[in-house]
Amino acid sequence: MPGRYFEEWDIGAQITHQPSRTVTETDNLLFSAMTHNLQPLHLDAETARASEFGQILVNSTFTFALCVGLSVGDTTVGTLVANLGFDKVVTPKPTFIGDTLTCHSEVIDLRASKSRPNAGVVTFRHWLTNQHGHEVLSCTRTALISRRG
Repeated sequence: MPGRYFEEWDIGAQITHQPSRTVTETDNLLFSAMTHNLQPLHLDAETARASEFGQILVNSTFTFALCVGLSVGDTTVGTLVANLGFDKVVTPKPTFIGDTLTCHSEVIDLRASKSRPNAGVVTFRHWLTNQHGHEVLSCTRTALISRRG
């Protein structure tokens, strides 16, 4: 499904994105290695088992990137000029290996671009829920989106 043009959005519009995604041990290991994040809670099963969580925690920057990635197909694919910023990233619950995450989005602000008449600014609230319905991450994303034609 392609992204939407600026004039196709309304404040309050909500989307539950599909497909959902089950996080694997390989996802967490490779992302942590690629980003040089050597936090033992992400990589060392014994350290993680001895923590209050009792198991490996998925790298929260992977969870953030997955949230944005899951949203792109329905929001900005083919219409994005640029992401202008991300804000208010919150992780109220941990993500564990084997969790299945679903991304949801809501438009929380719209405004015409002052410098680009062919685009507008859309601010999304994105959030991920796990298979238990718990919110594990939320953030806002402000994007410069093309106008139609």
